[in-house]
Amino acid sequence: MKHTVAIYPGSFDPLTNGHLDLIDRGSKIFDELVVAILRNPEKAALFSLEERVTMLEQQTGRWKNVRVDSFEGLLVDYALRQKAQAVLRGIRAISDYEYELQMALMNRKLEPRLETVFMMPAEAYSYLSSRLVKEIARLGGSVHGLVPESVEERLRRRVNGVAPADGRGHSLRASKEKARRSG
Repeated sequence: MKHTVAIYPGSFDPLTNGHLDLIDRGSKIFDELVVAILRNPEKAALFSLEERVTMLEQQTGRWKNVRVDSFEGLLVDYALRQKAQAVLRGIRAISDYEYELQMALMNRKLEPRLETVFMMPAEAYSYLSSRLVKEIARLGGSVHGLVPESVEERLRRRVNGVAPADGRGHSLRASKEKARRSG
């Protein structure tokens, strides 16, 4: 019986509930799913590679056939080293499809044995991206329900430099400031 390995690559900066949805569903399709964080020295990440590995490992421990790794360079080279047969990619909109199709076709040109599997997100996550989560957090909005709670706390501390949030997704500093102004 063939052991099917898939790579789910991304920056995961930060990890979102949409990522976890794809990991959950991918873990049911493939014998082994490698969640691979791309190390891109030319792109300034909000979280270090080590922090992203930690966040992913904390959230993926419930799946016995999922492991977290990192790589740099060409995805096809990494996939060959991992003996992977497939790449898992999420597609939220037409704009994602155009980009992902181009990447899948180039990967196929470089390594014809590597298949790309596109997966639609659950409807609840069809609009969700790490970029939007970071923007909302930077502007002081609530990311509650968009990311795991532990990621929400890390994100809040990183972008705002404030204390943990209250139950409504507001920072304690913002809540105290609002109370001070109205009181």
